[in-house]
Amino acid sequence: MPQTPPAREPEPISADPPHRTARTLLTQSWLDLAFLHWSVDPSEVAPLLPAGTVPDTLDGVTYVGLVAFRMHRVGWFRLPGIPYLGSFPETNVRLYSVDGHGRRGVVFRSLDASRLVPVAVGRWAFRIPYVWSKMTVGTDASTVTYTSRRRWPGPRGARSAISLDIGERVVEPTALEHFLTARWGMHSSFRGRPLYLPNTHPRWPLHRARLLTCDETLLTAAGLRRPLGEPVSVLYSPGVPVRFGAPPRLPRTVAVPRPRNGGD
Repeated sequence: MPQTPPAREPEPISADPPHRTARTLLTQSWLDLAFLHWSVDPSEVAPLLPAGTVPDTLDGVTYVGLVAFRMHRVGWFRLPGIPYLGSFPETNVRLYSVDGHGRRGVVFRSLDASRLVPVAVGRWAFRIPYVWSKMTVGTDASTVTYTSRRRWPGPRGARSAISLDIGERVVEPTALEHFLTARWGMHSSFRGRPLYLPNTHPRWPLHRARLLTCDETLLTAAGLRRPLGEPVSVLYSPGVPVRFGAPPRLPRTVAVPRPRNGGD
């Protein structure tokens, strides 16, 4: 039986984009972000990833992220972003992945959003698991609060309520903070084939944060076991402008990577 060719080494973890986005597919801004992360064994999340990817790890551990924020002015190509339909709260559950080309990315298990039209477009055009939810984002001095309750397609009633107290600016992110936030693409599948969408944006302005409240059922609804305990990382960012590029053209045959330690 022929041996599977070895996969490429994962690309370095970099605070700056490792590639350029030659053809801009989407523009948007991500604002007022809360990053909550839990550590998990890679074997627990491997079955939840699309074909052609494995869990990306740092020191033998991978992570589950719950990220709440405000999407602002989503736009096609280089056209101006849409002010109403393109601006809405969002909360996503994401995993960390690497593919046979060594590209690190994220895999979205769910993306709760408060605008029905973007939800429908995301599900139909990109096969991304968007769901329609009732959501709010509020600020009071140094406190930011995010709420969501799922409407469609379900499980109806899945919810989250998160409150953060924003702390000091992160001058030099740790290796873990880089690993969790410096992600330059999304892994998915489309019509049975792997899909990778690259993105670029400026370096994250990060703040450490204190978690005041976290009452949620989104992780369980996304297929993850509970309880995961307290998050190992809580961060806040005022946000960045983002560009998504078109999927790169690559050879059809890709080696499926084995789990590796991040940066090794």
